[in-house]
Amino acid sequence: MDHVTGDATNGVNRHADAANDAARHADASRHAHDGETELSERPCALVTGASAGLGRAFATRLARDGYDLVLVARDAVALERLAEDLAAAHGCRALALPADLSSSEGIARVADFIDTTRVDVLVNNAGYGLRTSLLDTEPEALAASDSVMLTAVTRLSWHAAHRMRARGRGGILTVSSLAALGVYGVYSAAKSAAMIVTEALAAELADTPVTVTAVLPGFIRTEFHERMRVRRTGPRWIWLEPEQVVDAAVRDARAGRTVSVAGAQYKGAYALLQVLPRPLVRGASGGFRWMRKGAG
Repeated sequence: MDHVTGDATNGVNRHADAANDAARHADASRHAHDGETELSERPCALVTGASAGLGRAFATRLARDGYDLVLVARDAVALERLAEDLAAAHGCRALALPADLSSSEGIARVADFIDTTRVDVLVNNAGYGLRTSLLDTEPEALAASDSVMLTAVTRLSWHAAHRMRARGRGGILTVSSLAALGVYGVYSAAKSAAMIVTEALAAELADTPVTVTAVLPGFIRTEFHERMRVRRTGPRWIWLEPEQVVDAAVRDARAGRTVSVAGAQYKGAYALLQVLPRPLVRGASGGFRWMRKGAG
C-alpha cells in the first residue's frame, strides 16, 4: 500500500503541476452543489493510496461499478498509467492527483479538490509502513506516519462529510486494520485512532444519508510487505486477496455498516478481540512481534 492519487479520452493534462487546475475546470459549466463542479454526470470516487495494492483494487472495483475516479498517491507516473488503464478498460474519467499526504501541503491539495469538485465516495486508503519500533523510529518518521494514517484521514473525512451532508448523499470508507485492536507499535496506534475517528463520524452522521465505514483487513496479499522488506509468514489461509477485502467493504458500506471485516477467520478474530481482557491482548500482541522479528 503506497502512502500518499482525467480524462483519458479528452486529453486532460495530467501533469502534477496542472492536476488541480484540470480537475477544477473539467465541465465547469455544470454545478453539483454550492459552487462544486463535476467531472461528469457519473458518480465520482476519490481513492488515496491508489497506485498499488488495496487502493488499486478499490479503484478498479469502483470504475467497474460506473464511477469516475480521482486517484491520489505520491507516484505520479504510476498514477498516470493507472488512470489511462482504468479509463480505457471501463470507459470512465480518471484523474491523477499526485499528493504527498505526509505533508500539510499534500493534504491541503486533496482537501481543496474535495471542496471544489463533487466527490460521492471517499476511500481513505493511504498507508505508511515502519520497520522499526516506536523507540527506534526517528521523530520525523513518526510525524509522517501520523500525517498519512491519521491526520489525512481526519481532515479529508471532515471536508468530504460536510460536502456530502449538504448534498444529501455520499459514502466514506477508511481502511484501518485488525491491528487497530492489538498493540503493534506505531502502526497499530495510528490505525486505532483512525478507526475511532471513523466510528465517531459515523455516529454523527447516523441520521443522514451519508454512510461512514471503517474497513479492518487482516493479512492481504499486496506489495506492502515487499516495500517494507518484510517476509510473509504464517499459513496460506490467513492471507486474503485485495479483491476479497474490497468486495466486502463496498457491500458493507452500501448496507450502512460502520465496520467491515472480510473473511470468516478475521470475523472470528474481530469478535474475539471485543471480549478478550486487554492485558491478554497486549501479551498476545507482544508474542506476535517477537515471532515476526525472528521470522524476518
